Amino acid sequence: MLHEDLESTNALRSLSLDAIQKANSGHPGMCLGAAPMAFTLWQHQLCFCPSQPLWPNRDRFVLSAGHGSALLYGLLHLFGYALELADLTEFRQWGSKTPGHPEVGLTPGVEATTGPLGQGHANAVGMAIAERALAYRFNKPGFNLVDHHTYALLSDGDIMEGVAFEAAAVAGHLRLGKLICLYDSNGITLDGPTSLCFTEDVGARYAAMGWHIQTVEDGDRDFEAMGDALLKAKAEPMRPSLIVVKTTLGFGSPNKAGKAAAHGSPLGTEEVEKTKMALGLPKAFPFWVPKQVYAHCAKAIGRGEAAFEAWKALFAQYAMQYPELAKEFERRLRGELPAVNLSEGLEELLPKNSLETRSAASLVLQSLGKHLPELLGGDADLSSSTKSALTGEKDFEGQNGEGRNIRFGVREHGMAAVANGIALHGQLRPYVSTFFSFCDYMRPAMRMAALSHLPIVYVFTHDSIGVGEDGPTHQPVEQLMSLRAIPHLDVVRPCDGPEAAQAWLWALQRKEGPTALVLTRQKLPYLDRSQLAPARMLSYGAYVLKEASGPLAGIFLASGSEVHLALAAQSLLASQGVAVRVLSMPCMEAFRRMPKGYRDEVLPPGIVARVAIEAGLSMGWHEWTGTQGCVLGMDSFGASAPAEVLFKKFGFTVEAAVEAMLKQLGRFSSPLEVVA
Repeated sequence: MLHEDLESTNALRSLSLDAIQKANSGHPGMCLGAAPMAFTLWQHQLCFCPSQPLWPNRDRFVLSAGHGSALLYGLLHLFGYALELADLTEFRQWGSKTPGHPEVGLTPGVEATTGPLGQGHANAVGMAIAERALAYRFNKPGFNLVDHHTYALLSDGDIMEGVAFEAAAVAGHLRLGKLICLYDSNGITLDGPTSLCFTEDVGARYAAMGWHIQTVEDGDRDFEAMGDALLKAKAEPMRPSLIVVKTTLGFGSPNKAGKAAAHGSPLGTEEVEKTKMALGLPKAFPFWVPKQVYAHCAKAIGRGEAAFEAWKALFAQYAMQYPELAKEFERRLRGELPAVNLSEGLEELLPKNSLETRSAASLVLQSLGKHLPELLGGDADLSSSTKSALTGEKDFEGQNGEGRNIRFGVREHGMAAVANGIALHGQLRPYVSTFFSFCDYMRPAMRMAALSHLPIVYVFTHDSIGVGEDGPTHQPVEQLMSLRAIPHLDVVRPCDGPEAAQAWLWALQRKEGPTALVLTRQKLPYLDRSQLAPARMLSYGAYVLKEASGPLAGIFLASGSEVHLALAAQSLLASQGVAVRVLSMPCMEAFRRMPKGYRDEVLPPGIVARVAIEAGLSMGWHEWTGTQGCVLGMDSFGASAPAEVLFKKFGFTVEAAVEAMLKQLGRFSSPLEVVA
């Protein structure tokens, strides 16, 4: 059996070398060095079913070191996924199934989009959390419907990243015993030996975080030790496992093994031939796999197919005994919301007085949480301020999966990346929360969520200089526009409680990507919606909140708390005989997707007198105001003072809004006397 494993591993190495060399681009070093551990896992322990790549009870495998994608594609091909040799020949080419780094949804069998180091490690933590949460919800005596492991292959670079450290600490604290990470410890990075910058005892660090640690000293050749380590890791239920596997980067390459030159550049045609010769492989016939290798891999495929059939039979029995839970399980698999009217009575939950949008969103969340058992949330040690915890629910317990409130601690980046893993696993709708200014710590993971089209909800509070006395360190200025720059991410800044309610519904109904809810700390005046457009218009991205009192002369555009300023300015202008409309624009992205006819109806091209008001960067608003329009925004950082003082000092006043509109209309000649 060990001979068959070695022959198959070398065939895997050969496929990786050929794909990289043909593309003249890629990372051969890890593909050569990590092949034995990866093959041992897939052949002997990983439970998967290539004909059913989305089988919910499959083991998950995350290649956190996504630069080794050629290795993963070779595995997927050998183990029966819908990835042909022809696909491997198109490695890193336009329109192929084999891009430079793995992309979920593009290549069958790829569980996560990885490459930015550390992200996949954190994703695996999220997947392990999801497995436990679903097991608690659905498993019954005699029916272990959810019972699988999550594996991740890590590089030295992954281990160095802060996001990996944060996520590993969460995993250790939660005692996620079904999480197993293989650490390809080859001592080389792109710039040279890891000793240049990385001399810590990784095993000791992970042990201190509550992980079970093993070391395989000869990961290049000792298949038996690798197999034993995997068995011991699976037998450890109380701690996540890290297997430190000592390998040689570029193993088999006569001239580049163990050198940085093997990390991120093709070996070259001559060196590829020499490497194949050293490994006992035929140097000719690129993309050639011996028939006996396919036959050997077929044993693992058969094992997985049998496991799937057994699970399918188990689920059929489960559906007879627990029909309602079975229906919920299948609904969640489809990514559908429950067949109830989630919007019914939501706005009636809100008091008819001044209210922070964070409090309004919290009231709505509590109601939605009762209808959506798949809703699972967490925060960066701020739930008492962001008001994002599910009332009446326990804190998540990593051993049995009970509880729906995850305590991430002050680990914003790890929190966001773990949430990606929860969403990638499926059947859960994760949300995470912190102060808006700290979204900068989360940005890489948010970008990966958007790239992967994950329906995650970010609850951001303390949305502007309205934070007040905490000062500019905690007052987001550039964050709104910077998040709006991320494709597939919808940024929603509601102006009152009803809009906050609709924003939550909007976020839950979205499947195309993540949604950021940007909420106030300060109270906002109550808006009598019987005199204004209904809040459900939020789904249009922008809408006429209050029409002009006469022939339309100009338009105010605003989001969040500044909508109230625009309404006050509209009223004052009306008393002066100037008719302007007020647009609430809670979500630019949604408005941009609306048909041109609607956009022109809301923002008539002939009305060029436009003033946008937002306590954030002015950059970006000219898309809507036009080059002739005016933006009252923030192009500096804030200051420490009460919120009302800051809004006045930075020019967010009724007087300033009126003056700006009159200038747009060409009617400004002297300061207008106004009464706030």
